[in-house]
Amino acid sequence: MSEISHNVDKKLVLATGRAHPELAAEVAKALDTELLPLNAYDFANGEIYVRSDESVRGKEVFLLQSYPAPLNNWLMEQLIMIDSMKRASARRITVVAPFYPYARQDKKGRGREPISARLVADLFKTAGADRVISCDLHTAQIQGFFDGPVDHLFGFPLLADYIKSKVDVNEVTVVSPDTGRVRVAEQWADRLGGTPLAFVHKSRDLTVPNQAESKTVVGQVEGRTAILIDDMIDTGGTIAGAVRVLKEAGAKDVIIAATHAVFSDPAAQRLAECGAKEVVVTNTLPIPEEKRFENLTVLSIAPTIARAISEVFHEGSVTNLFDGRA
Repeated sequence: MSEISHNVDKKLVLATGRAHPELAAEVAKALDTELLPLNAYDFANGEIYVRSDESVRGKEVFLLQSYPAPLNNWLMEQLIMIDSMKRASARRITVVAPFYPYARQDKKGRGREPISARLVADLFKTAGADRVISCDLHTAQIQGFFDGPVDHLFGFPLLADYIKSKVDVNEVTVVSPDTGRVRVAEQWADRLGGTPLAFVHKSRDLTVPNQAESKTVVGQVEGRTAILIDDMIDTGGTIAGAVRVLKEAGAKDVIIAATHAVFSDPAAQRLAECGAKEVVVTNTLPIPEEKRFENLTVLSIAPTIARAISEVFHEGSVTNLFDGRA
């Protein structure tokens, strides 16, 4: 196994669960290392077994796991991976979760609701994780749920730079899908050179999951290319409704940009048929062939994750990767 040595006392090891091996392989290549060989399998009753094939004693272990469906299986596998590394005397264990599980359950909207994003952080900590690296958390407050360092990476520089190469920024309006992501939209606008902002007003029934109604646009989009941004696309209903509202408001073109392509059915069909010129996402989650469509573009987040891992390992600054904003 290839290892990266910082000094005689410190060695980096990258390991991955079974959820998204393609992303892990890209990260390993960017770090110029190899993945730690793991023996992982399921028992007949669904129990998960994980064991490293090589010693990790005294090493800095980075455990990468993505969380597509079935999310709970991969979360359990991650917890077992952490426990196995802790019991194998790893020096420090960092959870690398490009897509943070249960991120939407970050507060109580009604009485008697759980705050499941906090529960996940507690589970990571209890299992033995010392640090968490994640990308585009649903809300920044999730960083405070984990009792230890959290490195919050951003996907918007990658997405924005790609879109900037494809459009005339003088004709662009950055559109937030709701008022809650206006701050992120401002960062997008700065990255694109100070473009105008707009947001879509929508309503949501808290008793019905995956359902929101886009109503109207606040801001100038007529005759312009609307860059509709979000952190994730799940079933695609909200974002497809926002495209319709933007088109009705006179937008010339609509480009959708999101970091996490959850793509629960029927997202692929909705996105393919919603009228957007292009849908740009990253590969924080695996996107199987049956969920891909003609106007979908997938950018690799692996270089960003690899640079963050390198900075953490060498005790550098993750913040500097994002111009001091992380």
